[in-house]
Amino acid sequence: MMSVIMVIPPSPCGCRQRGKRVRIAVISDIHANLAALEAVLEDIDAENIGSIISLGDNIGYGPDPEEVMLRLRERGVTSIQGNHEFALLNRTYFNRMNPDPRKSLELTLPLLSPESLDLIVNLQPVMIRNGARFVHGCPPASPTSYLFYPSVIALEKIFGAFPERLCFYGHTHTLNFFVAGLPPEQGLEVDPGLHRLEPDKRYIINPGSVGQPRDGINNHAKYLIWDGGRDTVTFKAVRYEVMRTVNKLRRLGFPDFNAQRLLW
Repeated sequence: MMSVIMVIPPSPCGCRQRGKRVRIAVISDIHANLAALEAVLEDIDAENIGSIISLGDNIGYGPDPEEVMLRLRERGVTSIQGNHEFALLNRTYFNRMNPDPRKSLELTLPLLSPESLDLIVNLQPVMIRNGARFVHGCPPASPTSYLFYPSVIALEKIFGAFPERLCFYGHTHTLNFFVAGLPPEQGLEVDPGLHRLEPDKRYIINPGSVGQPRDGINNHAKYLIWDGGRDTVTFKAVRYEVMRTVNKLRRLGFPDFNAQRLLW
């Protein structure tokens, strides 16, 4: 994996509130994996971070949709709409999904309470917080389009479509780190750890997946910490009880592919 760590002095980036450091945990693609979410929340607590933003796909694939939604509500996590939430609202998109995710959502729907469904219905596809943009899919606002291996021209157009310096996105389940003005391949597939941001650069950053990582690093739950005061992002990889989720998936009759993806 290529690392894009840039060792420069920390820089204030206009991301402070009333003189306080802004530290936000950015999570994505939990996919109803309660065991993974609980491990990540424990790690976030150990980091003493109170603010959490989810980039969507809190449901789908996994066996614990209601438990995950309840935990997010209890923790006051702010979330945006992912493509799996969008699929519950858009029959055309749902019908275009591959058989396994479609079957998973069919099994998910009766497991959700009216309160959780109401929350899902009201999720928005994009959010601006602390001067940064948060979206599930490809910026500026798509919950469904993937940002995979863009060309130089495509990446330039994407950066030109929104004004914020930082944009956090999910959907690909990989740790990615694009920098405006640099070839896309220089920012692909970063490793866990601390990454300092240059004050005159713009970034599109993917924290990876909490509940179903596909990053080729390991099957640990991934998320990141954005420190606006120090101008850094730290990618985290957290161990969790994978078999707890695998066993429940199989007990509830979810597609076995969902379980196999957790065991690599």
